Amino acid sequence: MQTIVTFKKIDPSSALKSYVQKKLDKFDKILDSPAEAYVVLSVEKIRHIAEITLTCDKLKIHAKENSESMYSSIDALMDKVKSQIKKNKEKIKRHMSGNKQSIKNESGPLDFPEGFSDNPAADQIIIETIDYKPMDIEDAVIELNSGKQSFFVFNNARTQQLNVLYKHNNGKLGLIQPRG
Repeated sequence: MQTIVTFKKIDPSSALKSYVQKKLDKFDKILDSPAEAYVVLSVEKIRHIAEITLTCDKLKIHAKENSESMYSSIDALMDKVKSQIKKNKEKIKRHMSGNKQSIKNESGPLDFPEGFSDNPAADQIIIETIDYKPMDIEDAVIELNSGKQSFFVFNNARTQQLNVLYKHNNGKLGLIQPRG
């Protein structure tokens, strides 16, 4: 890892610089690609401040810690950076292996009533899966107006039920919601 350590209002110390380098070298095992770290060590009155900006591929982490000792500030800073890296890796892993029902239908073929598949109209049905999210009716109106489709499916945040907002031919909006 390429590391640049800057000292502000503190005498440059090779011991502090090597301590930071030793701590940052542990992150090379966690990170997927080479990274650059810009570390600023400074003192303001009795506060010892350690600040880092770490960039690696698409990941950019900025953290700042202070305490009464520079070494404890560095330790706390490295713990914070480590947790941010792990959080980012978990987020990516969760995104990559997430439930992608909108891309592939895992439920298998639909069960139609007997004799339905013999009907020529069944060949004209296109089955699409959608993701819907909880929101207010006002937010759904904004989504409907911003899109190109004539309807918008959403989970009503107030009633926790599935609703459909659609455009009438006369320009007005309609809302379909279940009874109860």
